[in-house]
Amino acid sequence: LKEGMKDVNGQQVEQDARKFLNLETGKVKSGKIYSVVKTLSDKDLTAFARHSLCDCIIHEVFIDDLFTSPEFSTYILVSKLPGVTDDEGVSAQKALCDFLNIPFEFGEHWIFTHEIYYLQNRLSDDELNTLAQELLGNPLINRFEYGTFKGRIDYVPEVHIEAKPEVKTIDIFVPDAELERISKDMLLALDLKEMQAVQAYYQNQLVAMERKKHGMPPLPTDCELEVIGQTWSEHCKHKEFNATISYTDLETGQKKTIHSLFKTYIRRSTEIIRERYEKAGHNWLLKIFSDNAGVVRVDDQRVFVWKVETHNSPSALDPYGGALTGIVGVNRDPMGTGVGGASLLFNTDVLCFGPPDYQGELLPGQLHPRRIMTGVVKGIEDGGNKSGIPTVNGSVVFDDRYRGKPLVFCGTGGVMPAEIDGKNTWDKRIDPGDRIIMAGGRVGKDGIHGATFSSLEIDEHSPRSAVQIGSPITQKNLSDFMRQAVEQGLIKSSTDNGAGGLS
Repeated sequence: LKEGMKDVNGQQVEQDARKFLNLETGKVKSGKIYSVVKTLSDKDLTAFARHSLCDCIIHEVFIDDLFTSPEFSTYILVSKLPGVTDDEGVSAQKALCDFLNIPFEFGEHWIFTHEIYYLQNRLSDDELNTLAQELLGNPLINRFEYGTFKGRIDYVPEVHIEAKPEVKTIDIFVPDAELERISKDMLLALDLKEMQAVQAYYQNQLVAMERKKHGMPPLPTDCELEVIGQTWSEHCKHKEFNATISYTDLETGQKKTIHSLFKTYIRRSTEIIRERYEKAGHNWLLKIFSDNAGVVRVDDQRVFVWKVETHNSPSALDPYGGALTGIVGVNRDPMGTGVGGASLLFNTDVLCFGPPDYQGELLPGQLHPRRIMTGVVKGIEDGGNKSGIPTVNGSVVFDDRYRGKPLVFCGTGGVMPAEIDGKNTWDKRIDPGDRIIMAGGRVGKDGIHGATFSSLEIDEHSPRSAVQIGSPITQKNLSDFMRQAVEQGLIKSSTDNGAGGLS
């Protein structure tokens, strides 16, 4: 920003560093760096920077040079790691292709973005590292440089790696204590009885014979255990909601057995409403609890697609990333309902936090409620805005009982045509011989164990790596593509690749 322009981003970093980390940065100046690894003339590069990347009223532009000033003692550079989706870099690359009227190559990536922060006060390397990892980026997807600024940067996150896939077998024919250790170390979120059930399955002679016939080892592979852990997780299977519960009313002493809270109360209450509507001649509820989202009839031409879900555990560990992927995740559910390709209309959310003015002690690894609130609100804002979907309503609730774990409810509403080519759009038609296409952002290390991690209690050892890092711009492109492909009859059915992944 030009001298005299208010640096809102820099001021926010200064305030958050003081508030959450007790670090005095002094004045903070923020900047954006675009690394272009394509041969361009100085004329084209300068014209592109001035006309496409900046606002000439408020920004200064440096070409093959970087801002320096004796006013600032230290700096932090936040870059993407190789292979991490760089939405802003890809958007800049598309803009450059449009600006120069040259074709966009989808397989090539030659514009990379970095954030740079100049700090007035001299902080130690440890303090700069803490500030970088805790406030400015995520070590899972970001690379950090810090120290005294030398006036240049050399890092560009180009991918130069050789993949070496490796499959391991896991010995589960072991004592109970070892079974529990395997579940904990692999983050399977399976208790001892469940691990014993897995063990018994692989010890079954019929299973062993069948595996041998197909050239499979007698012991499970790491991939097999991951699939079982994901699919059998509380997050995906809802074991508590579907369990048989012995209930005692402490006031009346009355006892009863509930066979599945989900089927008895949650699903059944909706079925009663549907039966009441249908009895009155209103066949509005077309699909409930059998797809990624519910489907309600609007009129003869349109149906409304609606989904709400929570993203609590991820938001407790990484408030920004957890909430961002929560909102883009719930966006995918209407996109993956029935034939797919619903037009997304709006987002809504209910956020429950501990008191933002809490003054007491925090547990090891626990974030302050105000920091969680700030990150969650920013994540939902970015996830919705970059996807082009407005947040139309919601609420915020503060209560001391949410200090340990916030509740982050995200909802999305969309609309689909009622029929395409004479077929109901909410029906999922799947036949032998169909081809399966997986589309979306790049697959990275983020989000691994997302389903199993969400099924565990949070403590200081909970991994931030379990939080998926969403790519709202990629998802917006996919949403636009799906809508056109569905209208042209190119897609038979769709589903969301959620926390369970390919499991």
